Amino acid sequence: MKLKDDLSPVLLLVFHLAVWIYSFLSFLPSVFLGWMSTLDDDDDGGGVRYGSEEDRAKRMKSCSERPEGPYRAVRATKRLEATLRPGVQTLDKMFELSARMFPHRHCLGTREVISEADERQGNGKLFKKVTLGEYRWRSYRDVFSAATQLGSGLASLGQRQKNNIAIFCETRAEWMVAAQACFMHNFPVVTLYATLGGPAIAHGLNETRVTHIFTSKELLETRLKAVLNEVPQLQHIIVVDDSPSSWPGYPPGISVHNMAAVQELGARPENASRDRNPPLASDIAVIMYTSGSTGIPKGVIISHGNIIAGLTGMAERIPNLNEEDTYIGYLPLAHVLELSAELVGMAHGCRIGYSSPQTLSDQSTKIKKGSKGDSSVLQPTLMAAVPEIMDRIYKNVMLKVQEMSCVQRTLFTLAYNYKLEQLSRGNSTPLCDKLVFRKVRSLLGGRIRVLLSGGAPLSAVTQRFMNVCFCCPVGQGYGLTETCGAGTISQLWDYSTGRVGGPLVCCEMKLKDWVEGGYRSTDKPNPRGEILIGGPNVTMGYYKNAAKNEDFFVDESGQRWFCTGDIGEFHVDGCLKIIDRKKDLVKLQAGKYVSLGKVEAMLKNCPLVDNICAYANSDETYVIGFVVPNQKQLLALVDQYGIRGSREDLCSSEAVKELVLKTLTEAALEGERSFYPTGYAQLERFEIPRKICLSPEPWTPETGLVTDAFKLKRKELKTHYRDDIERMYGGK
Repeated sequence: MKLKDDLSPVLLLVFHLAVWIYSFLSFLPSVFLGWMSTLDDDDDGGGVRYGSEEDRAKRMKSCSERPEGPYRAVRATKRLEATLRPGVQTLDKMFELSARMFPHRHCLGTREVISEADERQGNGKLFKKVTLGEYRWRSYRDVFSAATQLGSGLASLGQRQKNNIAIFCETRAEWMVAAQACFMHNFPVVTLYATLGGPAIAHGLNETRVTHIFTSKELLETRLKAVLNEVPQLQHIIVVDDSPSSWPGYPPGISVHNMAAVQELGARPENASRDRNPPLASDIAVIMYTSGSTGIPKGVIISHGNIIAGLTGMAERIPNLNEEDTYIGYLPLAHVLELSAELVGMAHGCRIGYSSPQTLSDQSTKIKKGSKGDSSVLQPTLMAAVPEIMDRIYKNVMLKVQEMSCVQRTLFTLAYNYKLEQLSRGNSTPLCDKLVFRKVRSLLGGRIRVLLSGGAPLSAVTQRFMNVCFCCPVGQGYGLTETCGAGTISQLWDYSTGRVGGPLVCCEMKLKDWVEGGYRSTDKPNPRGEILIGGPNVTMGYYKNAAKNEDFFVDESGQRWFCTGDIGEFHVDGCLKIIDRKKDLVKLQAGKYVSLGKVEAMLKNCPLVDNICAYANSDETYVIGFVVPNQKQLLALVDQYGIRGSREDLCSSEAVKELVLKTLTEAALEGERSFYPTGYAQLERFEIPRKICLSPEPWTPETGLVTDAFKLKRKELKTHYRDDIERMYGGK
């Protein structure tokens, strides 16, 4: 996985001499500190990493008496854990306890908007740029008081206990305040992604019979307003923005309120004194609609006890989580990964600063040149990310490395490869971290100590890059909305790649044979099969969707299980690796199976690819693909052949498609050997797309072609590229 470059022998000698001198001077202190750290380490992975990569790989992550399972975490062999603290079984109790333990500490923070301006881009389009100030913080006591009053205000507007209420809003502090208000008053929260289109919004609101909804001014005017006539039961819209204070022009029977006004209403003595019955662990906390990557979004019914159990499992894998930590929230709160991460932080007194993908770093699209992004100002210690975002960071940094002078690039490569070697031995590299990687690390504020990855598989290349350049472990996790996002998270001392760790302490896993796909628990060298997850974090099923509830079942002991549809294998150390997905497996006309996810994961590591969707038809003999090329890499490629034109012209050019396809084919056959161990990521000839279509526009959640977690929406992509599919298969 080392970087390749033409290294100057002189620079190589100087670098190794400097490293030798530094290693000699720091040998005794490092031995002493390493010995002290091993005293603090224990079986739960709560300490720092130690030993070589081989030693760490031998430590058991889970255990089972049979190849098919059940597999449990080493700490949970006798009993699965379901609560963070004794007696705290609901979300309202959890936050109430945090407000008592950390009343004056920062809880939720938002940056002040200093100015906004439209800037004209090179293509003539206007793009809004912002200049932001410092974070303004609300304490745990303030947030608890605001949530209490808001809940009372909702009750005075007719919201009843156990009646659903929706949050259709961007990730921001008001989202969490609204959710906490609902948890306290036992109002089940219906979560809807802010990027959903009109039909999906109407479907979710009508299916759950919502009468009250939280939203933002922008979403109300651009998305919700257009479907109000299709949602006849909706009565009250609570806008989280402070202005305007009046909302004329809405259909009869619908009242629009500002969130602050509803909070003031709840603060009145006659409303604040109303009795409220707190929720039980079995009561519904959230009806979370999935992103719809495989069709119409499904509402997952999640109880208070389900979420608490999931948080318990996640918290156990984050060492030394405490009130000194800062978490940056920017992923959609309608996604189980972000909601769980923020709730875990709040349970431990962390402060949460809000951001967005457009303002995350100094180079983000909405940040005005010369001003600071959110990470630089907040300097978080904890962060959750989907692989798509980490892939972008990796590719952007490596493009910058390619643009460096020969000396700079050589030093970076030497330091990168040296640190990789030291990580494999379990050693730290403070000199390289300070002199070489400090600038890269500052992209995310410079203080990240734990980076959680979820939502999709993370490539080995990107994981190693984050380990090296951001100087922190990456906890790669696996979970689903149906399991409260909880399944596995790799131990932070385990630096192996391509695996997702062992089961969390809140759940156990089994492997179910999938004969059609050729996966059995008796397979050698590792048992394989469909992953089943059981435990208190397994949710209550799908809302008003009995047909889909067959994926859930209850065993003879009364424990709930969920059939994930994902294919995994357990390694000898009890670590899980995701190797396939039942819905991604296509049988070609010749009888060979192609895993579309495997093809995409391999080819996305090619620098020329920003995104890719592989497609195969069972009536055909070969795979095709839709590719979003990286603009800089594409221009560099065509420049070698003297081809000119706009991005649209280049993507429609048959000559350019042939060049891109040739590059992808070479990358697939070679397996990117400069980054992967031998044989790790090669594709068979029949798995490589034979024809491709290039997209001049990126796939964003706004296009409807990917989810908010940047998962491919295969159905929508198939519809969008229907004509191209016919052309590539029909030879038109």
